[in-house]
Amino acid sequence: MAHAPRPTPLFLRPASYRRRRQRDAARMLPFVGIFLMLLPLLWAPQDTSQRDTAPDGIYLFVIWALLIVCAMLISRALAAPGDADDPEQGADQDSRQ
Repeated sequence: MAHAPRPTPLFLRPASYRRRRQRDAARMLPFVGIFLMLLPLLWAPQDTSQRDTAPDGIYLFVIWALLIVCAMLISRALAAPGDADDPEQGADQDSRQ
């Protein structure tokens, strides 16, 4: 009894899917950074007449450092050699040349 050929799966291979999500994260990082940097503008002022800027400055420094670390981790993951089951990697390199 002959079996019908197996249909191709509708999902991406795990390595290809992971690389696409890493690229998506790299594209979204500037927008997330802008949102997080502008967030202190929405904070309600304290009960005093003058705005207390120390917590805002600490927050901005921490967010800035976290964005640098996230960008480093994402770029390191994208610079790593691709897996053998990633058909997109060869197509991307061919289209750039």
